[in-house]
Amino acid sequence: MRVLGLETSCDETGIALYDSKQGLLAHRVYSQIALHAEYGGVVPELASRDHVRKALPLIREVLHEAGLTLAELDGVAYTSGPGLVGALLVGACLGRSLAWALDLPAIGVHHMEGHLLAPMLEDNPPAFPFIALLVSGGHTQLVQVDGIGRYTLLGESLDDAAGEAFDKAAKMMGLPYPGGPALSALATLGDEKRFKFPRPMTDRPGLDFSFSGLKTRVRTTILECAVDGVLAEQDKADISACFQAAVVDTLAIKCKRAMQQTGINRLIIAGGVGANKRLREKLRTTAEALGGAVFYPRPELCTDNGAMIAYAGTQRLLAGEHSDLAVSVVPRWPMTSLTPVDCVAVNVNAERGAEHG
Repeated sequence: MRVLGLETSCDETGIALYDSKQGLLAHRVYSQIALHAEYGGVVPELASRDHVRKALPLIREVLHEAGLTLAELDGVAYTSGPGLVGALLVGACLGRSLAWALDLPAIGVHHMEGHLLAPMLEDNPPAFPFIALLVSGGHTQLVQVDGIGRYTLLGESLDDAAGEAFDKAAKMMGLPYPGGPALSALATLGDEKRFKFPRPMTDRPGLDFSFSGLKTRVRTTILECAVDGVLAEQDKADISACFQAAVVDTLAIKCKRAMQQTGINRLIIAGGVGANKRLREKLRTTAEALGGAVFYPRPELCTDNGAMIAYAGTQRLLAGEHSDLAVSVVPRWPMTSLTPVDCVAVNVNAERGAEHG
């Protein structure tokens, strides 16, 4: 089955083609970072308009790279939530219209299920069950995954998501947009032991997160270090290093606790913050200390992309699911409400990995 995947939940236009026998055939991602930079954040109306502008050209590019035509597709998958309602509607309208015109089945995909399944696109995918840390600008969740659609929420952020906290801390220090990657880069030049930042909610039972207190500590530290309202570059680097270390340690402590409580020693990291090198290394050592392993998608598939939507959509289409003709999106959509999938395609990427192993 060849499935076209469309991702338009926020500020990346992602288009991909996935073949259930050959794997990922082609994918493209267009980022709107430059468009939103002058506003210091995503402007929903501008995001929607840019998806309209870029989606069709990217579909043509992906088809050309794969050497296919629209007539050779077997299905269409598009993100139907959660996300910005206008941006979601662009992808849903386009995906639903293409499927209707080509007489193909279409499926609306949960954005976070796409992220959760992104490691399945790699040569060494995890086996079920596993623990998933979904960590991005909009979500921070720990989920027990017993199969596709079989999700148990173990813990989540009670306030800001980790990625959102990164961006806000960066903005306080005047770092360029997008703040999270800029802060992480600056942290490599800093001393993470200079300031004592808390590891929120790690001194009590449970698997929920809270990052608002860390933001407050960043603000007070800036005020203490600034001279005449100006923060020295080394101060920025040290604050960045201390903040990043606190977030990474907090996530690692909670992941370790989740693995111990469930008895599951396979851990995956997914979402935009999953590309953070310090986080990847910390969670690798955490999993290995418990006799387990950590899995994550390649960095380009950590951020929003069409490949994860095409893959997740393929699994549900193969199981006989499809969306009706109505164009509908769900800006807020609990992942635990998804239906289980019993019929899952063979992971061709795993087979290739075995062949070359």
